[in-house]
Amino acid sequence: MDGEVPALSVGEFAALRADRGSYALLDVREPWEVALGALPEALTIPMNALPDRLDALPADRPLVVLCHHGQRSAHVTAWLRRLGYDNAVNLDGGIDAWSRMVDPAMPTY
Repeated sequence: MDGEVPALSVGEFAALRADRGSYALLDVREPWEVALGALPEALTIPMNALPDRLDALPADRPLVVLCHHGQRSAHVTAWLRRLGYDNAVNLDGGIDAWSRMVDPAMPTY
């Protein structure tokens, strides 16, 4: 990956989440991972299916991208930004950090 990928901490995302219409959430994990625990507002598109589903992504507000630990979503965020999705930001630490730091009721795996 070239350059720094814009990212939000889970704490910053928790604050942003208070105004649900102000962002879109893209979960790029596999269906079996999403079944273990997910944020209800997330648009779930596995990373490998994303090239065929770009039309589903909003461009009018920040697009927060998440995965398990933040590595896949960082790659997706960088790729989306190269495609012109300047609104894409990575959720640093992914759903794992979310469950450990913000919502302990969310299962970890």
